[in-house]
Amino acid sequence: MLTVEETIAGVAEATQIPKQRGETLLETAVRYAEERHWDVFAGTWLEAVDGAQRCSCGDAKCAAPGAHPVRPDWASQATGSATVARRLWQKQPMASILLPTGRTFDAISVPETAGFLALARMERMELTLGPVTLSPDGRMQFFVLPGASVKVPDLLRRIGWSIGALDLDVLGEGSYVAAPPTRFGSRAVQWACRPTAANRWLPDAEELISPLAYACGRDR
Repeated sequence: MLTVEETIAGVAEATQIPKQRGETLLETAVRYAEERHWDVFAGTWLEAVDGAQRCSCGDAKCAAPGAHPVRPDWASQATGSATVARRLWQKQPMASILLPTGRTFDAISVPETAGFLALARMERMELTLGPVTLSPDGRMQFFVLPGASVKVPDLLRRIGWSIGALDLDVLGEGSYVAAPPTRFGSRAVQWACRPTAANRWLPDAEELISPLAYACGRDR
């Protein structure tokens, strides 16, 4: 019988997380705004300091080096205009691409191990997925329709969980996710499930919460 670790490794290999296509951050940010109609805003970036990569914020102990907002009023800087996005990244080509949640989508964030187990379970259930990111901090973010941050606590209670009992977070209004190919520390954010024409219409949180909760429960 396969161990949980072997199962996770097998699922990760089968998922075949796609590599980025060599686009610049500017080109990608413009494409997100133009093709997906996602709001975007430019975050911090990585700089070489004494032979090491440091966050442009200047904090040597930055918790999210190269992948967090530059300004506290970042929400007002987010734009859905491809023209404005182009201007922002022309000004700072190395800026991270950050996507505010609570607008065109919310995101359910779970540990990477639970995320891969959930993806395998969702495939067996033939569920329709939206885009899913895999970030270097070991988290996966499942894009769902806005409003999930309000719905999820009650949805979890209905299936016997409290949100505090699971390592599951919901990112809604006032939060954001880092989008590929943003570099987060020494590695880049990737797509575990790439945006396509087929997943332009996002699932509701209710459709995904059961397999995500199950996977997080297994991962405790």
